[in-house]
Amino acid sequence: MSLAELEALGRIARDAGRGIMRVYGSEFRVDYKSPGDPVTDADREANALICERLQSEFPDAAIVAEESAPELYAGYQARSHVFFVDPLDGTREYVARNGQFVVMIGLLVGDIATLGVVYAPTTDTLWCGALGVGAFREEADGAKIEINVSDVVAPEAARITVSRSRRSDRLKGVLSQIGARQVVPMGSAGLKGSHVADGRADAYLALGPAGKHWDACAMDALVSAAGGQVSDTLGRPLNYRSEALDLKDGLLAANPELHRALLGRLSRPQQ
Repeated sequence: MSLAELEALGRIARDAGRGIMRVYGSEFRVDYKSPGDPVTDADREANALICERLQSEFPDAAIVAEESAPELYAGYQARSHVFFVDPLDGTREYVARNGQFVVMIGLLVGDIATLGVVYAPTTDTLWCGALGVGAFREEADGAKIEINVSDVVAPEAARITVSRSRRSDRLKGVLSQIGARQVVPMGSAGLKGSHVADGRADAYLALGPAGKHWDACAMDALVSAAGGQVSDTLGRPLNYRSEALDLKDGLLAANPELHRALLGRLSRPQQ
């Protein structure tokens, strides 16, 4: 992917974000796909806009989007280029109006998350990255800053970001075993991954089911482009071509050395 194509995805994410903020300023309705899994008109409208634009600008790629009907992306595993789209990552945070939600567009090429954009509409901040190109943060004032993961390598010195809404007893036990300097609960997987990519956080950890492929692909590409590493909590690369879309074995993102150290802590029997 070229820098021009990365910029094109950034424009699409920003346009979707503007629509999301229009709905955010209204008394919007909240529906539920399942208990604890809300969806709003902002999710649906952003999904439609992103898919339409991707189909127009990248006609040869498959598009797997959270609010699209599954039959629209059936057989995507056989396609060489696949976009994974989360039009509004952090809908629970959106409903709570705490500002911690993003638009995510990631591109899989072969088996590798190659390109990702993550856009935070409330702060007008865009994170974007592509393998072979680098990773950047674009501020609301237009400043474009090259970003890299942190160089913290000791788990005890790490600042780890975790889910705000999924705080299980198992996670609490694992965090106690890791003994990190700071644990920061945060909404939106994409926002947590972006903070790892730009060094504001040293690691992002999610145990057990950690969403679906559209929750990971964009930030996987972004963290990797920023010099980091993303895997499940068993240390395996995320398999975006699996039959199921679920990230059933969690997720870990950090710089490579800290990533290895944290995997070592995760493999220890809990006390």
